[in-house]
Amino acid sequence: MASAWLLPEHIADVLPSQARRIEELRRELLDMARTYGCELVMPPMLEHLDSLLSGTGQALDLKTFKLVDQLSGRSLGLRADTTPQVARIDAHLLNRAGVTRLCYCGPVLHTRAEGLTATREPLQFGVEIYGHAGLEADLEAQELAIDAMQRAGLTQLVLDLGDARLVRGVLGDHALSEDRLNALVAAMAAKDAAGVAAFSQELPDDVVTALQTLLRLYGGVEVLADARRALPANALVTAALDDLEWLIHHLRAAYPDVRIGVDLADLPGFGYYSGVRFALYAVGGTDAVLRGGRYDEVGAVFGRRRPAVGFSLDLKTLVGLIPATSLRAAVRAPWGEDPDLRAAVRRLREQGETVVCVLPGHEQENDEFECDRELVQAGGQWVLRSL
Repeated sequence: MASAWLLPEHIADVLPSQARRIEELRRELLDMARTYGCELVMPPMLEHLDSLLSGTGQALDLKTFKLVDQLSGRSLGLRADTTPQVARIDAHLLNRAGVTRLCYCGPVLHTRAEGLTATREPLQFGVEIYGHAGLEADLEAQELAIDAMQRAGLTQLVLDLGDARLVRGVLGDHALSEDRLNALVAAMAAKDAAGVAAFSQELPDDVVTALQTLLRLYGGVEVLADARRALPANALVTAALDDLEWLIHHLRAAYPDVRIGVDLADLPGFGYYSGVRFALYAVGGTDAVLRGGRYDEVGAVFGRRRPAVGFSLDLKTLVGLIPATSLRAAVRAPWGEDPDLRAAVRRLREQGETVVCVLPGHEQENDEFECDRELVQAGGQWVLRSL
């Protein structure tokens, strides 16, 4: 019989030190999002499954825990991603005509971990901008993402850019089944030339050649010039390359210290994104800290197709990458029944001070607070003294 205190695999308690750092970061990022005009929403953890998975594709379906509602008998799901819920809120509850900027931060649950050390209960922070189809919204989302990482303490960043329209532009009118298309995109992301050849056998030679060319189009921003020479100059391909160049021009001016890379074959969430996609990496890191992009179809299943762009990240992962923050200064106070002592403790707490009362018999114990002052009695009054 398993021990009662054991948790499921890839599920863990968050202990005081890490919890403090996560909560400080959560507040910092939500406050920063508000400076961009973002409004906070709090969708429920549990929804009807058909709403939770509407338009999200098989990948999210496989990540979602499912159960039956005891009240209605309908299938419910525990959210594995918050974006579909925010799209529902934008489409049905807010129903605004203009631009809406929304942010959120809450747990999501995954049936499987995305890596050997990954949690199945990420704490997802995200921002969504609805209602503007122009590149200004893409740029704002990317700037907000970079600002969030820098505010968190990551100063050496790599921004990786791509665009879902390139593969669609290369394929043109040549349709593939959903399974074959997903397999082709996965092979391209893995730079698997043999896989790309296998999954594109039924396509014309010029399309196969263009797909193979995409595999080599990664590196610095000079890749865009190579792409213009090598890829078909149709409307989708040209628009994607034009948009990437416009964004890079503005990002370089605003963030000269951020390295910008381009990978035109790396398309995670290909069925989800409708335009430019981006990812942020810490220098030397192999996994993206944050992913985002444009997904204009996200609200279509709710009866309201609105332009949409945004990003999300896991605060638990992020907090493990940033330098440890210093402990908040606190006051140590003795425990006692003296009314003046108890009144002094209350006054300090009302002023925003952290006051740690030392309970009888625990005078030598340490905790997570950095007590740099203590409350002592002097001249018949309780006063603060530096430690």
